[in-house]
Amino acid sequence: MAQAHRPWETAETLPRAEAGDTRVDHLVVLDLVPANARVLDIGCGDGALLALLRDRRGVDGRGIELSREGVNACLARGLPVIQGDADTDLANYPDDAFDVVVLSQTIQATRNPRIVLEHLLRIGRQVIISFPNFGHWRVRSELALRGRMPVTALMPEEWYETQNIHHCTIRDFVGLCRTVNAEIEKATALDASGRPMRFAMPWWVWNLMGAQGVFLLRRGAAGSAP
Repeated sequence: MAQAHRPWETAETLPRAEAGDTRVDHLVVLDLVPANARVLDIGCGDGALLALLRDRRGVDGRGIELSREGVNACLARGLPVIQGDADTDLANYPDDAFDVVVLSQTIQATRNPRIVLEHLLRIGRQVIISFPNFGHWRVRSELALRGRMPVTALMPEEWYETQNIHHCTIRDFVGLCRTVNAEIEKATALDASGRPMRFAMPWWVWNLMGAQGVFLLRRGAAGSAP
């Protein structure tokens, strides 16, 4: 019997690194956002991704950032960003308020990832989430061989300094999507250099070799599983 289609097993034409300091994972997100969309970027940091979406896609973008330094950096870019907390403030947004909601490298730092994801699926018609994959082989080898929490380029802080409080793997996140009835429209894994893995592979290879995951989601149909 043929296996059911899985979006992360299909090789896609993904953006290559461009000149300048633009992060490749931001280019992957850029490729997923339609032109002129209404976008909410949660945990937007210094506004680099939101500015890229504004300049390259002409989006009507808004942002939420926890740190005052990040908010100030966003305002300096001319971005409409407010200070807020994904764990407490998303309940204030109405259903379908945005075409796309982006949560980049943040879900693992929230206190209640499931509740946050449920709000994202309610607020946005589509949701883009990226996160570090704690199932990557470097993380596994550091734990197995040295018995220590890893310090990598993607996760540079020591365990007692990191904001990452939920150590999620790609497999874990796929399970969470099933739990909240989120449909996975597209997904890719990025290697340790931040570049998309361009070959069709089973999900377990992505879980082992991918340093990051990037997922495009939407609400599943009522009563159905993704």
